[in-house]
Amino acid sequence: MRLSERLKQVPADGARPEPEPGSTPESYRASKTELHRRLIDQLDLKAIERLPPDRLREELRGVVGRMVGASSIALNQAERERLVQELLDDVTGLGPLEPLLADGTVSDILVNTGSTVYVERGGKLELTPVQFDSNDHLMHVINRIVSRVGRRVDETSPMVDARLPDGSRVNAIIPPLAIDGPILSIRRFGRSPLRVKDLVGLGSVSRESISFLAGCVRAKLNVVVSGGTGSGKTTMLNALSAFVPEDERVVTIEDSAELQLQQPHVVRLETRPSNIEGKGEIAARDLVRNSLRMRPDRIIIGEVRSAEVLDMLQAMNTGHDGSMTTIHANSPRDALTRLEAMIGMAGITLPEASTRQMISRAIHVIVQLNRGTDGQRRLMSISEVTGSEGPTITMQEIFRFEQRGVDEKGRIQGQLASTGIRPRVLTRIQQFGIDLATILDPYLRA
Repeated sequence: MRLSERLKQVPADGARPEPEPGSTPESYRASKTELHRRLIDQLDLKAIERLPPDRLREELRGVVGRMVGASSIALNQAERERLVQELLDDVTGLGPLEPLLADGTVSDILVNTGSTVYVERGGKLELTPVQFDSNDHLMHVINRIVSRVGRRVDETSPMVDARLPDGSRVNAIIPPLAIDGPILSIRRFGRSPLRVKDLVGLGSVSRESISFLAGCVRAKLNVVVSGGTGSGKTTMLNALSAFVPEDERVVTIEDSAELQLQQPHVVRLETRPSNIEGKGEIAARDLVRNSLRMRPDRIIIGEVRSAEVLDMLQAMNTGHDGSMTTIHANSPRDALTRLEAMIGMAGITLPEASTRQMISRAIHVIVQLNRGTDGQRRLMSISEVTGSEGPTITMQEIFRFEQRGVDEKGRIQGQLASTGIRPRVLTRIQQFGIDLATILDPYLRA
């Protein structure tokens, strides 16, 4: 039976809204709200959940079109088509955000209450004309997003992290924490992740530097990707994971699953927040401990933020070489300082010397990323951790981005070049029989 046959009877003419005097924004929104309410009232929600998305939209388009045509609402043809599309987006998607999600040039969607929506294109913020009908409309969209991944957001839990089906990262915060109304932030991920050849083609990395990192991953060195917000840490982690041999078992641990690894043997784990009673939370540290019992060849943690860093470092020091993670930091030295501070969050008091020795033995390479003033994300530095001397963890920089200036369009000019220092890890890379001169060839051809 078709979806349209499952709908209830359309109300009699007397129940229809009276014709509007004109197509002002206020009357348009009122008409849309009324039709949306009637559509939801008539839909058999259990039936439509069983339909494939393409067929659902096709049948809904016919139903909505007939409802709009029979409503006696004073709209011209363009407004009717727009109304049909918006109602479809509200029922099957994320409402006014659907056109932005379909725009491949948009990397971030920032909703500052229902009346203001910004996007980021090419590293620059732009105000859009997109608006929600109300803050309640925005809350409806937020609830739809978080419920899909088994999470909730309400007054007792007014902050939430979630993800979209394509892996895009979502954060929402609502009143009373957000004073003016609900706030929604979406960090977009492309339908297919950027690969090594894409990063080289964009100028984000040099061929020599990514060849060195490919050798580090193949030689099972432990790598930390460091950078600020929006600097491309997850993109780099995805790219580096391509160098993991396909015969290895990889376990990923994330707060909100967004890594897009290409290997065939990947086990994905995701943390869980507490329920409405404040129970049932599964933290990243719990998943790291559990992953050690899952026979992983490598453990990849989306981002270390807290006490899980201690278990991660212990895993790196006890046979799980080749593990990788990301961390928020503005420089390689800051990344080491943050790691040390997070060990203190584990509730175990260790002497400073022991803490720094643990870090220096576990971490081999730190990759530093940055988003420049021109909006482009770049690999700024590759540093090797060489050990510890007294109270200091020692490092040496292998690659460094040298800025020469800025062109007339505001784009940063410079290049990522070797510092001339021979890395100690090169010996291990050679022991694995890795040729850095040819290691990238199959990835650049793919």
